[in-house]
Amino acid sequence: MPDVKLPDGSIRSFAQPLTVAEVAASIGTGLAKAALGGRVDGKLVDTSFRIEADCELAIITDKDADGVEMIRHSTAHLLAYAVKQLFPEAQVTIGPSIENGFYYDFAYSRAFTPEDLELIEKKMAELAKKDFVITREAWGRDNAVEFFLSIGEKYKAELIASIPADQEVSLYREGDFADLCRGPHVPSTGKLKHFKLMKVAGAYWRGDAKNEQLQRIYGTAWARKEDLEAYLHMLEEAEKRDHRKLAKVLDLFHLQDEAPGMVFWHPKGWTLWQRIEQYMRNRLDAAGYREVRTPMVMDRSLWERSGHWENYRENMFTTESEKRDYAVKPMNCPGHVQIFNHGLRSYRDLPLRLAEFGSCHRNEPSGALHGLMRVRGFVQDDAHIFCTEEQIVSEVRSFNELLRSVYDDFGFTAVSVKLSLRPEKRAGSDEVWDKAEEGLREALRASGHTWEELPGEGAFYGPKIEYHVKDALGRSWQCGTMQLDFVLPERLDAEYVAEDNTRKRPVMLHRAILGSLERFIGILIENFSGSFPMWLAPVQAVVMSISEHQADYAQSVADALVKAGFRVEADLRSEKISYKIREHSLQKLPYQLVVGEKEKAAGVVAVRARGGSDLGQISLEALVERWRKEVEARGGTA
Repeated sequence: MPDVKLPDGSIRSFAQPLTVAEVAASIGTGLAKAALGGRVDGKLVDTSFRIEADCELAIITDKDADGVEMIRHSTAHLLAYAVKQLFPEAQVTIGPSIENGFYYDFAYSRAFTPEDLELIEKKMAELAKKDFVITREAWGRDNAVEFFLSIGEKYKAELIASIPADQEVSLYREGDFADLCRGPHVPSTGKLKHFKLMKVAGAYWRGDAKNEQLQRIYGTAWARKEDLEAYLHMLEEAEKRDHRKLAKVLDLFHLQDEAPGMVFWHPKGWTLWQRIEQYMRNRLDAAGYREVRTPMVMDRSLWERSGHWENYRENMFTTESEKRDYAVKPMNCPGHVQIFNHGLRSYRDLPLRLAEFGSCHRNEPSGALHGLMRVRGFVQDDAHIFCTEEQIVSEVRSFNELLRSVYDDFGFTAVSVKLSLRPEKRAGSDEVWDKAEEGLREALRASGHTWEELPGEGAFYGPKIEYHVKDALGRSWQCGTMQLDFVLPERLDAEYVAEDNTRKRPVMLHRAILGSLERFIGILIENFSGSFPMWLAPVQAVVMSISEHQADYAQSVADALVKAGFRVEADLRSEKISYKIREHSLQKLPYQLVVGEKEKAAGVVAVRARGGSDLGQISLEALVERWRKEVEARGGTA
């Protein structure tokens, strides 16, 4: 006679064991129809799960994140079912849900085409409409291996054979299709209504390049039609805003095979970079940071003492000279500790905030490289704060205030916070990690933040706070970090003279606001779709002459504006003014200034703002004043 406690605190008693679906039906027909699964004592289960003892139960519907996840997972199986219907010789391998969708890997004799995807998607819709009940079956391992071998699914058989012999495996069946899966799944295929197949990509069996190459079909699935349509619209907009495409149009940077994951910055792109770096330098200087510079290449022994050689070696570029091993720095922190250790420090020196626009290199897999978003060579707006334990909360609070102010200036007002906790591979004792994690929690509480905790996601030397900004398309990007580290000061023998004249270890706070400048610029390009606010725009305006008779005047206007501190170019070509306007509009400049005989005679300029707004004739003095106010305001909308 199980008692079931519901999320509202009420308890329902039942005379005999029953399923999650039956509990939902006892509450109401609407909930019974909407139920996709349940969470029993914290564990996600199918609606067919049988409750035999007292428990806490939450009914999962498509309004819950878990429900949407179940829809995506089940749609991956629906994809495999459709592929097997259309291409019986294809073998199914692995098909999980992922962020915003799902994928499934297949072994097949030829490449799937876009036309194939259309057929598969149509077949998926047909199978969904048949509303097959999805049932779970428990099998012995050896029986499951034999079953999949008998139907020619060698990959599934190999997966199951790697499971211990005494372990039960679960199969899910819909119609005449059965698949290995832990589940849970939605009750029937009729729950799967809003999906779309997106693309085909290459993949290796079990993610190992030494294994056979497979074909990965990606798709997206949502609970509601409007959610699917909104997501597809967002993808269309993201395609238009792709920073790599805009970089070509705006002549900002390029990448090439001779330097994979390294960026060739063009003059306009480097102007944008310098605006951001100088802005950050001014903010850090005002906040009490002292800028330093550390070597790019340092001896292996330092990286061994810091723990990077043991815990991060596969991501480091190394070299050798005169029988000594060196590493190109993937991080700036060990170098900053060397500066702290150079000379005797006192408690009066703390907190000591050392900042560096540090150039780092990490040996990322070539397949993971993605424009500016994932590179091998990058610069961080990095800093390390050496402080006492008593100063942790105040330093993190101050950092939060600075970070928020910086994000506001760049136009990012929606910021979420996550706390990444100890990973399995880490340095330091559990006691040290307990103290570090609680220290960051206390600082977040003091800053008035709410946050999500991410077990296992911290750095090997300490937990970290992650700051995620939301862009104009609603996408979330992790930029800023604050990491609390008791380990590195111990390993690298950092110490200071305390007030009682004893030697103590400082606490080390690793922090960044923008993170990788390359990546942040990529985010900015896409957020603003290349239409940078006035203070960031590499070229803020162009002065265009209508004919050669105004060329001298146009050049003098451009020179005067440059002298006033603005980034202005002159276009004196013998082209029609309509052609010039169209061409510079593609460059997304904040302003276009047109001068003809009337403007020349009156000593003014005709001003067009981005988007085609005609601001009329304005004197240079008034224009300079307007621009200065706009630059000082910073921020800007996408």
